[in-house]
Amino acid sequence: MSAIKTRVVSARYRRPFRISSGTSTELVSLVVEVHTADGAIGIGETSPMTAYTGETLAGVTAAIEEHLAPALIGRDPLDRAGAHVVMDTVLRGQQVAKSGLDIALFDLAGRISGWPVHTLLGGSVRDRVQTTWVVGLGTLDEMAAEAAEYSAKGFSHLKVKGGHVPADDLELIRAVRSVIPADAELCLDANEGYDATALPYLAKMADAGLTLLEQPLPRWDLAGLVRLRERLDVRLMVDESMHSLHDALEIARRGAADVLNIKILKVGGLHRALQIANVAEAAGLAVKVGSMPELGVATLAAVHLAAAVPGATVAADLVGPLMVHEDPLAPTVFADCDGWIDVPKRPGLGHDV
Repeated sequence: MSAIKTRVVSARYRRPFRISSGTSTELVSLVVEVHTADGAIGIGETSPMTAYTGETLAGVTAAIEEHLAPALIGRDPLDRAGAHVVMDTVLRGQQVAKSGLDIALFDLAGRISGWPVHTLLGGSVRDRVQTTWVVGLGTLDEMAAEAAEYSAKGFSHLKVKGGHVPADDLELIRAVRSVIPADAELCLDANEGYDATALPYLAKMADAGLTLLEQPLPRWDLAGLVRLRERLDVRLMVDESMHSLHDALEIARRGAADVLNIKILKVGGLHRALQIANVAEAAGLAVKVGSMPELGVATLAAVHLAAAVPGATVAADLVGPLMVHEDPLAPTVFADCDGWIDVPKRPGLGHDV
């Protein structure tokens, strides 16, 4: 690697994206460019979504420019495993920053070799990847209407945000289930918003047609997640509880989930995400490839990961480019999405940045 550069890009959400921990009106990403001495370039992207990660754009930029980039300059750009060893040595944590560099290195390797990124990850077990539609917090009528709208567009997996008042979320599940097809998958993402008193309402949500429950309890409460999983007739998915390979191993060991939500930016990049997917496969857990969300480059990385992981059987969250007015990074790849994304076959990630 001869140079590493960063620049900020942004796009406004079509409507403010609200989750239980905060609201975002704009999707802001950091584009990461890795250059080689012979002129090859790899493009990555990372996005902190402060309301979710607690990290800021300024902090992520500083981590890359002041710590990670100087440690990587001069190294073999094809040695991605070695790059992670170096990054983990010079800076603890900062997975969001590391993911931008990791994605750029995968894109670079694909462009140099002529292979799409899913080939670098082991191959493609599917040519199209299903995506869910994510409905942010709003009024009950607004959320039900949005779910019905995107169900009509072909999305057969709907995720609705919740996590404030379990009784209200029960009414939400009933309202959404009444306006989408009976065979549509319905997920509620509480973003850590509940405690043990929510159990009676969660049981009623399962009876009302909820098929997947995401992160109902605080990230640290694995014992509580185990108890919920034992008592509920609905699959349980963890997100905030799983930030690393070690987290995935502990969740699997304790039987705290049925599904792991692997967000590339959350775990430090594609290299780490594939390791976690392998733990999930060994433990018999399903995988969802999740999203912060991000813009087109990082979302394409998620498409390749979902294509390469056999256990990625839960619809991915590939919605970032669909949630903004105009994606500045991959405006055509995700256009006119009907709930499915074709896996790119071009070298690298398959973007035109």
